[in-house]
Amino acid sequence: MHRRRILTLIAWIHVAFLVVVGCNPVTTVPSATSTQPVTLTVSAAADLNYVFKEMGKLFEQETGNKVIFNFGSTGQLAQQIEQGAPVDVFAAANQSYIEKLEQQGLIIPDTKELYGRGRITLWTRQDSLLEIKGIQDLTKPEVTRIAIANPDHAPYGIAAREAMQSAGIWQTAQPKLVLGENVRQTLQYAESGNVDVAIVALSLSVNKPGRWVLIPENLHKPLDQMLAAIDKTPHESQARQFAAFINGTKGRPLMRKYGFILPGEEPVK
Repeated sequence: MHRRRILTLIAWIHVAFLVVVGCNPVTTVPSATSTQPVTLTVSAAADLNYVFKEMGKLFEQETGNKVIFNFGSTGQLAQQIEQGAPVDVFAAANQSYIEKLEQQGLIIPDTKELYGRGRITLWTRQDSLLEIKGIQDLTKPEVTRIAIANPDHAPYGIAAREAMQSAGIWQTAQPKLVLGENVRQTLQYAESGNVDVAIVALSLSVNKPGRWVLIPENLHKPLDQMLAAIDKTPHESQARQFAAFINGTKGRPLMRKYGFILPGEEPVK
């Protein structure tokens, strides 16, 4: 009899425990995968080489998420995305490439946003004996080799060609041209002394010891640069976060530091 009472008491305790648990839902602990940092792959135009490397460090410090950059010519990067390259965010040097990808359904439309306008410069080494004060100086006989990014797929190369055409020196300059795969390689040609002068991005010029002169913006179409998250990204939330970071309170001052004209701001003359 005593044992039966004990068993009955245990049974009632068990029932009471179940009732209490039922009335107080258990808080689910998020799985490890939901809190682990991710690594984003960002394809970015070559003119962003220096600024985005700084941007990536700030983004990682703030969010814990890492960024791997694939820098190159905008046209070639867009082609890689069209062919299915695993990319989370694309930052192009010209908005037309983002718009073309949007027409193909390859970006998340509401992430499409301008983040800066680029400028082009005439860049020479610090030890150069050439006096390059403006684009007309490219016609001087002592200027024998001029580097520009390949205008077939590089927006900064297109702008360089347009500027020379507008200045009326294209025919004279054309035989002197050396084409880089992208604007970063174009600068390397001048840094190494393989060319006399290079037409490159202001964002690269300000980070390198050398002499540079701004080319008037009215000589070429605006280099309005646009970004977007790629439609097939497996990290949409973090991709959106990085895109917002570039145009946010920490990203904008950094873009300005490297010479970009920010959306809503007036260009430097």
